[in-house]
Amino acid sequence: MMSIHTDNEEVKLSSSPPDKPKLMEGGNYIREGRDSSKSTWLLFSPATPDEAGALAKFLSVFCSHGVNLSHIESRSSARRPGYEFMVECEHGVGDFGAALDELKNNVGYLNIISRNYKDNRYAVPWFPRRIRDLDRFANQILSYGAELDSDHPGFTDPQYRARRKYFADIAYNYKYGQPLPHVDYTKEEIATWGAVFRKLTELYPTHACKEHNHVFPLLIENCGYREDNIPQLEDVSNFLKDCTGFTLRPVAGLLSSRDFLAGLAFRVFHSTQYIRHHSRPLYTPEPDVCHELLGHAPLFADPAFAQFSQEIGLASLGAPDDYIEKLATCFWFTVEFGLCRQEGKLKAFGAGLLSSFGELQYCLSDKPELRDFDPETTGATKYPITEYQPVYFVANSFEDAKERMIKFAQKIPRDFGVRYNPYTQSVDILDSPRQMKDLLREVHQEMNLLLNAMDKL
Repeated sequence: MMSIHTDNEEVKLSSSPPDKPKLMEGGNYIREGRDSSKSTWLLFSPATPDEAGALAKFLSVFCSHGVNLSHIESRSSARRPGYEFMVECEHGVGDFGAALDELKNNVGYLNIISRNYKDNRYAVPWFPRRIRDLDRFANQILSYGAELDSDHPGFTDPQYRARRKYFADIAYNYKYGQPLPHVDYTKEEIATWGAVFRKLTELYPTHACKEHNHVFPLLIENCGYREDNIPQLEDVSNFLKDCTGFTLRPVAGLLSSRDFLAGLAFRVFHSTQYIRHHSRPLYTPEPDVCHELLGHAPLFADPAFAQFSQEIGLASLGAPDDYIEKLATCFWFTVEFGLCRQEGKLKAFGAGLLSSFGELQYCLSDKPELRDFDPETTGATKYPITEYQPVYFVANSFEDAKERMIKFAQKIPRDFGVRYNPYTQSVDILDSPRQMKDLLREVHQEMNLLLNAMDKL
């Protein structure tokens, strides 16, 4: 057991074994853990474009080796003329390796996309291509939201435990495209929110960055941010979508780092809806609705910060495990616990700071060490998860942080590029000259629009 002090209250947290998710006080659902999926996706095209009977030929390969397919899809190929096929191969049945070897000798293009990619050194870790694909991992959580440790303030409160299960269940059953679950909060929950709201709003004018202070009054005006009201995720999500295209999605428990960051690539933030236990309103052992809506939501309405967050998510798609860890650490020291320089003064923009009355004061004192944000060094920095941060990284601006993150992402070893398509809410894989030409054509059209607008001015 470890004992620390947070917001003037003693906090006891048990350390976790290496294979279990670690508690990150004040952080969000960004954890390391094994993916539970038991399948591998293959994307391939015939050696000869428009080959007659190609699909039947390839399906016979899997059949001959006893490999079960749980999904089969055909579509026009963006990489080469003709069609390509995508299949999901189940693990544990048949000889997948033999089927893969035979397939390699009979296709013109093959890409292996796997959530268990350590089983094959040639595979690229699976990642969502469409925003609906977030449904595929949203419930592959590392711990359920209703599960509480024995030292949790609400562990011995049966009513609170039942309430936590209610919140976890509605998030677990959520699917993309549905309205975000509406919650009727109790008087006790609203009182807890009010206590946190009062303490934090006292500090925001002097401690929060200008972007947060610019957006916060708009949330009060448009989303029901008040001391006596807990805003609904649907209202906040709609507001963010109007501002930057970011949306919120309810989550039932802890996600792995890879899955959580993948959501950011689509400008989707996985958010809780439950609130901390009323007995200790200024402390929570895990992210709650106060952390999400007071700490995170305001900054996702800022265009520069939204783009910076999305760049971290895009960089994570298909990245090896060691780079996922570096990106998650960069997320920790920026989106969760970041500081920035504004008009010669230090200001807080990390949600872990903006939702913690105690650490918000501490981070701007002379006690912690300050370092300039640089993804290469920041991503390799160790940090404690059970106490105030001894080191904070300082960004010159969100634009500067974004440019640094883009340069860092170029070093990630993957043989393709990724681009978010806001029109289709999908991720384009850039790995062929044809795609490059199409993208350059789009950029050229945009440049012409800008030049024509400048001429009119």
